[in-house]
Amino acid sequence: MKRTANAHWAGTLKEGKGEISTQSTTLNNTQFSFKTRFESGVGTNPEELIAAAHAGCFTMAVGAALSQQGITPGDLTTEAILDLDMVGLKIDGIHLELKASAIDGVSEEQFKQVAEGAKANCIVSKALSVPITLNVTYGA
Repeated sequence: MKRTANAHWAGTLKEGKGEISTQSTTLNNTQFSFKTRFESGVGTNPEELIAAAHAGCFTMAVGAALSQQGITPGDLTTEAILDLDMVGLKIDGIHLELKASAIDGVSEEQFKQVAEGAKANCIVSKALSVPITLNVTYGA
């Protein structure tokens, strides 16, 4: 299986503009620029897309791991917070904040073990070479 995305850029770093599109067309010529990446402008940026991909992948991995154990997942919500070092121009890490509704018969400790496994094994986590931290709020 292959997934694709395309980016186009024209102009200088600060005055230029670009568009990003995905194979699914969820992003379809979505604008990005210096302002959307390093300031506050309308559009997206690569770092936000990495955080979104990680949040989605990890949350699905938690649900899948529970399902594989015969447990029906409840509500799962993840915020991925990407730490961008503006001096070194690198991603320093990603913190995952998972909020989950309580599941009958599943202790907080059991749930946290599932979440830690998902953090280590989700496809996006495996693709990243930065520290990944996790905080779980269970029964929220």
